[in-house]
Amino acid sequence: MEAERNKYITSEELKKHSSPGDLWISIQGKVYDVSDWAKHHPGGEVPLLTLAGQDVTDAFMAYHPGSAWKHLEALFTGYRVRDFVPSDVSKDYRKLHAEFSRLGLFERKGHVAVCSLTAIAVMLSLCVYGVVACEGAAIHFLCAVLLGLLWIQSAYMGHDSGHYQVMTTTGYNRLAQILAGNCVTGISMAWWKWTHNAHHIACNSLDHDPDLQHIPVFAVSSRFFNSLTSIFYGRKLKFDFLARLLVSYQHWTFYPVMCFGRINLFIQTFLLLFSKRHVPDRALNILGILVFWTWFPLLVSCLPNWSERAMFVVTSLSVTAVQHIQFCLNHFSANVYMGPPNGTDWFEKQTAGTIDIACSTWMDWFHGGLQFQLEHHLFPRLPRCQLRGIAPLARDLCKKHNLPYRSLSFWEANVSTIRTLRTAALQARDLSNPVPKNLVWEAVNTHG
Repeated sequence: MEAERNKYITSEELKKHSSPGDLWISIQGKVYDVSDWAKHHPGGEVPLLTLAGQDVTDAFMAYHPGSAWKHLEALFTGYRVRDFVPSDVSKDYRKLHAEFSRLGLFERKGHVAVCSLTAIAVMLSLCVYGVVACEGAAIHFLCAVLLGLLWIQSAYMGHDSGHYQVMTTTGYNRLAQILAGNCVTGISMAWWKWTHNAHHIACNSLDHDPDLQHIPVFAVSSRFFNSLTSIFYGRKLKFDFLARLLVSYQHWTFYPVMCFGRINLFIQTFLLLFSKRHVPDRALNILGILVFWTWFPLLVSCLPNWSERAMFVVTSLSVTAVQHIQFCLNHFSANVYMGPPNGTDWFEKQTAGTIDIACSTWMDWFHGGLQFQLEHHLFPRLPRCQLRGIAPLARDLCKKHNLPYRSLSFWEANVSTIRTLRTAALQARDLSNPVPKNLVWEAVNTHG
């Protein structure tokens, strides 16, 4: 029996098992069949489909706690990869990850969750009080600004609870996700997990990362002009007349579009929750969305007239543009590539596709930890209160292996992003390449 469990295959043979229904992965040289498990994977099926047929040791370590290792044995095929040799950067990354585990950094969450939930409750109370009990357009304008800031902080809370357990139990953590995400912001956590996990695994892959696929509104690379196929959405991203027109002026429309980007997230939430796609906790997510679409319209209806109601909605949505812009700053002007990520250079892909935002410690609450974008991508389960402390170690590791570590000021990151958009816009204005007939529905079926 022992001899049977010491069979070997090559990396090339492993690559053959990379299609739905036949998904094999390798972790530290041991081969696991995750074909059936993919449907039950808490992180969704997309990460396994994206990384199937290759070694995923670094990605597995990054996204799973130590307790997850015990579940692998039931999936072990009995095979090992004969030519499995981790790179030097992978060896150093794993040593650093192990050191963080030894120091207990993944469990030291600080008081971020308590402070965030308290701030959300206080801001929501003040906003409701200002709208219901106070008069004057100026007060109501400030309440709208407060609501926008509340949505930003709620999104950070949902983001944290989606990556690691911020509460004492799994049940309470799921409750925090639904409250902070669905109930308060109106954006489904199921939709967020679906897209966000794919983004992390295939960071800045033009055809695999949904966070770069904004045709017809934005294009960060001229490769989108070839109407490439989105592996994530399973459809072609048509670069038609409408796309060419919008992309040609995207460096001017970027900030205005960001002011209303949240509307598209609402649309994407409904498209997923009421689709035929498998959605974990669908009923709970729908219930949370119904809570949002109950309290928010009621709050708006308490305003005295339609002009103030319109002002309130537009202002609250516009404030959240700051967060949407930040998400773009972290990736739009970083390196991009085509195809699925290679598990053996997972670390390199994260460094190439991310940009940090340099800021003072007192601004950490404003950025929600995402200013340390590379650190977050390398150690997504690390609580945000630990990211500033480990940043020098990540920077030194990049320097040791001659990998990029980009940390720009908020202003510099904006300039870099606009420069990238402008370069693509000027390329899109080249009318020598005709485009197919306009498909207006593409404008709706994209997210921001």
